Amino acid sequence: MKRIAYLGPEGTVSEESARHFFREEDGLLIPFKQISDVFQATVREETDYSVIPIENTIEGSVSIHLDWLIHKVNLPIQAEWVYPSVQHLIAHPEDASEGALSGIRRVISHPVAIAQCREFLDSQLPGIECEHVSSTAEGVRIVADNPGKGWAAIGTRLAAQKFGLRLLRENIMDHANNYTRFLLIGRSPVVSQPDVPRKTSIVVTLPEDYPGALHQVLSAFAWRRLNLSRIESRPTKQKLGNYYFVIDIEAGMDTVLLPAAISEIEAIGCQVRILGSYPSFSYESGGAC
Repeated sequence: MKRIAYLGPEGTVSEESARHFFREEDGLLIPFKQISDVFQATVREETDYSVIPIENTIEGSVSIHLDWLIHKVNLPIQAEWVYPSVQHLIAHPEDASEGALSGIRRVISHPVAIAQCREFLDSQLPGIECEHVSSTAEGVRIVADNPGKGWAAIGTRLAAQKFGLRLLRENIMDHANNYTRFLLIGRSPVVSQPDVPRKTSIVVTLPEDYPGALHQVLSAFAWRRLNLSRIESRPTKQKLGNYYFVIDIEAGMDTVLLPAAISEIEAIGCQVRILGSYPSFSYESGGAC
C-alpha cells in the first residue's frame, strides 16, 4: 500500500486531488499541517510520496513550495496533474433550510478561497462578515461544530461530506477556469500509459559575466523546436541580484533532443539540475493508478 503525504487537514483540495490521482490504487492518504512536514515525511521515508500544490491559474506559482523543492529536499518529481479548485458554500442542516441564504450571518474560510468567491459574496450576501482561518477544511469543521448560528463555510464537497453538512450553493468561484497543478515527489517512478505526454523540469543557474547567457539557453531549446511550458526566475538566496531559472520542457529525457540541449547550455558554463522527467496528466486523463 502506498503512503501519500498531503497538506491537510482532511477535506482540502489537496486531499480531493490526491484521491482523484490515486483513485484506483489502495493508497493511504496522510494529512500534515505544514508543507514542510509534507516534504519531510517522504524524505524520512515515513511516506512513499508527497503531493505538492505548485501552481494555480488564478494565483500563479506557490513560491514557498517551489523553494522547498529546490533548496530543502532532493526528491525527484515523479508525476504532475491538474485538478479543479471548486469551492461551494457549505452550511449546517439547521442553517440550510430550503437552501435559503437569508439566515447566513457569517462566512468562514481560507482568505484565498474568500477572495476567489468575492463576486458571489458581494452579490448574494452583501455586507456579510467574513472570518479567515488556516484552511477551507478548518472553516467547514468550525461550521459543523456550531449549528444554529447562521455560519457558513467556503470549501470542498469532500469536506461537506466528511462533516455531514449541506451545499447551499455550488461552484461559487468568480472564475470557472480555476485549476491547480500538483506535483508528486518521491523515490519511485510512476507507471503511465505510452500515450501520456512527458515533461521535464530543470533548474538553470547562469554563469556570471556572460552577456546574453539567458538568450543562449532559450536558443538551445528554440532551434530544436522544444516547447517550454513555463519559465520562472527565483533568487538563489546567496547574493542580491542572483537568480536561477526554473524551466518546464514538454519533452522527456528519453528523447534525443532534450539531453543535447542540456549539454549545449552546460557547455557555456550554466549549471543544470534536473528536478524530474515525468508523465503529465490532464484533468480529463486522470491519474496513473
